[in-house]
Amino acid sequence: MLSPEDLLELEASLLPALERHHLRLLAHSLRSLQQAADHSDGGATSPDAADGLPDAAALARWASGQPGLQADPGFIPVLLEQLDKAAVQLKAIAREQQRRPLQLSIADLVTWGRRQADARLAAGPGVNPSPAPPHS
Repeated sequence: MLSPEDLLELEASLLPALERHHLRLLAHSLRSLQQAADHSDGGATSPDAADGLPDAAALARWASGQPGLQADPGFIPVLLEQLDKAAVQLKAIAREQQRRPLQLSIADLVTWGRRQADARLAAGPGVNPSPAPPHS
């Protein structure tokens, strides 16, 4: 869950609405992955990954324990798919900043979002300087 401070930091970025929305989704995913990792049983990271992200089983256990999701268990697979996609992007952002994905902060995401927006603007209209981020 994003805190009121997290939301204020995202809104204060003054990025265009679409970029802020994308950052909110990434920030929510980051916080969810951090919570899942914090509530895991120790063996919850991918065996071959040094990224510290919880594996699919740990994420599923975490999601099934969330009160808001217990009322709609059909949403859990959708959420897990979205968290998996967000994790790919968070890994790329973390790699750029030479840290692990779960060590990212909201400020790191805002900095990344600004760089993306600046690069898009510098490239000119109709030109996307980098591949679109994976999201659904």
